[in-house]
Parts: sequence; structure tokens; C-alpha cells
Amino acid sequence: MTRKKVKLAFIENDTARKTTYNKRKKGLLKKVNEISTLCGIEACGIIYGPYDPQPEIWPSPSGVEKVLTKFKTAPEFDQSRRMVDQESFLKQRIGKAEKQLRRQWADNKEIETTMLMFQCLNAGKVVQSDMSMDNLNDLSCMIDHHLRKIGRRIESGDSENIIQQNESESQVMAAQSQVQLPTAPPLLPPSPPPLPTAPDNDQIEMMSRLGWL
Repeated sequence: MTRKKVKLAFIENDTARKTTYNKRKKGLLKKVNEISTLCGIEACGIIYGPYDPQPEIWPSPSGVEKVLTKFKTAPEFDQSRRMVDQESFLKQRIGKAEKQLRRQWADNKEIETTMLMFQCLNAGKVVQSDMSMDNLNDLSCMIDHHLRKIGRRIESGDSENIIQQNESESQVMAAQSQVQLPTAPPLLPPSPPPLPTAPDNDQIEMMSRLGWL
């Protein structure tokens, strides 16, 4: 059973806040002990709480003093290399979320451009007359990308699979876009010119060759 996601907000109720503080404090010091034991590192913990007259220290005052002395004697670059406060932590989270947003936007843009490309291929023309120059450039790049991809697969001898894949993709995109193509009228053979009232032998021979007689 998965744990319920905790809402990171200040707890207004005093009793609930104190209970949560004691529980989290024990859990935090337990984690410090675990990481020190499992990874073989020197670690310490100091917690100042509103409910205790003295700060909570782990593992001991001498152990805390040893770790702090080692930290203070380290170069300034090593001290601040992986140090974060609330502001820098939030900036890191915001930067990560923005990166994911840009990646998702690019994926959505690629899908939209691909669907538009197949709609244009089915209709035989650009189906959106009010497209911006950026969208036209994206469409052109998408077409060039698919042409290069098809060319590489043709060179590798996979032309039959290309035809089948293109047909299936065209059918899927046509169904999604629901593009109704106009049907062209049937072509009729040209009607022969009317025969003269008194055709000569050359005219009769020419009409016979053309299949009009």
C-alpha cells in the first residue's frame, strides 16, 4: 500500500504540529545514522526545536565538533559546492520543471507537425492557409526529415516495408484528421467531329485510322 503524499505546508494545529515534529526528528536522526553506517562517512545532526530547551545532537557533542571542525578547515569551494538552502533548492526544482515542460512542448509540436504533414499529403495542398512562417518552416523540416529517412531505408533495401508503413500511416492520419477529398469527374473520350456531307477518300482514310469509323 502506497503512502499518502504529504502536503508541504505549515501545520496550524499545535498538537498535530508537535507530534509531527517529534516523529520527523526521530526519522531524520535515524537517516543520518544509517547513511553514516552504510556509506562509511562522517556525519552529524543538530536540530533546534521550539519544544526542547537544548538542541538535539547526534551522535554526541564531541562527534559534532569533530565534523564541524573538518568542514570549516576544508576549502571554501568544497564547502559550498553541494550546499543548498531553501531558495537554491526551489530554483533547482523550478529549472527541472521548466526543462521537462520544454521537452513536452517539443514532443507535442512534433506530433502536431507530423499530423499536419499527412493532412497536406492527403489533400495535395497546404490545408491551413493562415500558417505562420515558423509553422511553415517546421513543416518543411519535417518533410525533409521524412524524405531523408525514406532515402536511407531505400538504400538499405527496405522499400517494401516503407510502402506498407507509409500506407498505414497515411490511413491513420487520414482517419484522425477526417479529411474528405473531392472526387474528380470521370474522363470522357473526345467526341469525333461531324462528318462532312461529301467526304473525300483522304478524309475517310484519316478518320478510320483515328477509330472514328
